Amino acid sequence: MNNSIALIGAGAMGGAIGERLLATGNRLAVFDLDKAKVEALVAKGAIAMATAAEAAGAADYVILSLNSAAIVRRAVFGEDGVASGAKPGTLIIDMSSIDPEATRQLAADASEKGLRWVDSPLSGGAPKALIGELTLMAGGEAEDVADAHKVLSDVASNYTHMGPAGAGQTTKLINQVLCALNFMAVAEATRLALDAGVDALKIPLALKGGRADSAILQEYLPRFATRDYRRTGRIDNMVKDLNAAQDLARRTHTAMPLTALCAEVHRLLTAAGLGGEDQAALMEFFRRKDEEPGI
Repeated sequence: MNNSIALIGAGAMGGAIGERLLATGNRLAVFDLDKAKVEALVAKGAIAMATAAEAAGAADYVILSLNSAAIVRRAVFGEDGVASGAKPGTLIIDMSSIDPEATRQLAADASEKGLRWVDSPLSGGAPKALIGELTLMAGGEAEDVADAHKVLSDVASNYTHMGPAGAGQTTKLINQVLCALNFMAVAEATRLALDAGVDALKIPLALKGGRADSAILQEYLPRFATRDYRRTGRIDNMVKDLNAAQDLARRTHTAMPLTALCAEVHRLLTAAGLGGEDQAALMEFFRRKDEEPGI
């Protein structure tokens, strides 16, 4: 596409997004406090920048891939942040997963500085980013969401404008509730299959196309069954998202008993030191006493 993009945040997700943007012909300036992550993208054609402000000044679009609303605010409005270097009218695309209310305030603050804001959290993880098949849910002004798509079409196959600022983040929380409950259900079902002596590895094929089928069942049941814990995500990131979903539920007076239970299981695993592990490590919650730990 040959767009001029600044990427702020080159972790597991940001790195995959950056790699895909480079592979599709975009010019990429990158900033991250972790220099090794920056160098990994530089090796693929990106340009390293000393600050977020410097990266933003070299681009028409700024993509954020960060871990919390506080970090997003600091990266944009803090010292040497995006806002101090970006040209007027620069479009900031926040692909982080953060609180909708915080997003609305960030978008308003950006507007006061002459900058545009689209929240576009994602589903699909790093593997889908690398092949351009992310699912994105966007919030913001219609013209800004359309403009953002000129960049995001390189990384996403499904892009939906959900409403004003914060609507994308609200949709992402709904996505995370559905994913977290599905992960738990599939892990629990895997344990039952193993204990009952059924060949668990045949279950995805046996259930394919039926009502119980899902992308999580197809990808994760074999991983649960074999305790394949390679990292493509983090349990503690899911805790963050479930906490945000519960905060939203309290504000809307929405009863979410299954989400509450699921969140507690994730918190237990995090407290046990597994927060940095992939969702596949949920199987440790269902591990029998006579089995060795998978980690």
